[in-house]
Amino acid sequence: MSSAGRLVVIVLFEGVDLLDVTGPPEVFALLRRETDESTGYQVLLAAETTGPVTTSAGVRVLPDITFEELAGRAIDTLLVPGSVETDERRRVRALVDPAVVAWVRRLAERTRRVTSVCVGAHLLAAAGLLDGKRATTHWSTAGQLAAEHPEVEVDADPIFIRDGDVWTGAGISSCLDLSLALVADDFGEAVALRVARQLVMYLKRPSGQSQFSVPLEPVSTTRRIEDLRHHITRHLGEPLTLADLAATAHVSERQLTRIFKAELGMTPSAYVESARVERARHQLESTDATLERITTLCGFGTTDTLIRAFRRRLDTTPMEYRRRFRAVPGGGAVTGAGPAPVPAPASAPAGE
Repeated sequence: MSSAGRLVVIVLFEGVDLLDVTGPPEVFALLRRETDESTGYQVLLAAETTGPVTTSAGVRVLPDITFEELAGRAIDTLLVPGSVETDERRRVRALVDPAVVAWVRRLAERTRRVTSVCVGAHLLAAAGLLDGKRATTHWSTAGQLAAEHPEVEVDADPIFIRDGDVWTGAGISSCLDLSLALVADDFGEAVALRVARQLVMYLKRPSGQSQFSVPLEPVSTTRRIEDLRHHITRHLGEPLTLADLAATAHVSERQLTRIFKAELGMTPSAYVESARVERARHQLESTDATLERITTLCGFGTTDTLIRAFRRRLDTTPMEYRRRFRAVPGGGAVTGAGPAPVPAPASAPAGE
């Protein structure tokens, strides 16, 4: 297939995330600057009708073509973005429109590779396109994806994952990372690196999306565990051993472990470590406290324990985390951004 014939179809529907739609075409358009090709891709925005589609940002986007008109055409890359809603507690839930799912399933049959951006993975899963595959999505809806589609191997940390001819991307801005990986797959890593430099981006980010996530997201369904979670938050500087927690909850250690695994999907000690890491992240982002002080405040015992917990959960060190995410006067942050000459593999989990 000639490069000019690479047809990329981006699925549109009401409430779709705007950057999911506009980010990939920007990456593909920059390819023209970096190669002798007149164009690497032909991008079409497709929807049920050609009427304006209102995105989650309130910006209206005009489709190029309808799903019906595409039904008979061969597609190189089908890109499926997502949409979410939030409740009164600011919890995020991915939305899935059955009509869009049906069209995604139908169009995928005529597509060389299928990709999703952010929570678009929920649409691919609903269409049966992720069955038996490893996939990622935005960290805030990874639990929902795993619960609703147990046949999918959900990995919430990688920026993107390729499993055969199906690619899934993580958070909203990672649509750019995923698009760069597609460019690398089609035109080579050297070309993709030049495009990354134009975007002032890493070709491969130095870590996964766990650095941005909130590990305390699971919601317990029993009052006893919810009260214990609040107790843990209020007493992070204390030992909080399994025996201490069991005594506070008035259950045996074995029963407490069983309840935590059933309610939150982790052991009590893993939850305590998650809570301590979250508190330490906040301290690193918003204060000048030393590592020793943060170690004491968060109950890690020793700075070595703090460092090991950060490496295990965030694939970084506390000082590197502070360098990248510490808030600065004026509301900005220190982020260490900049393109790095590192080739993008087919799958980019943290720490590789």
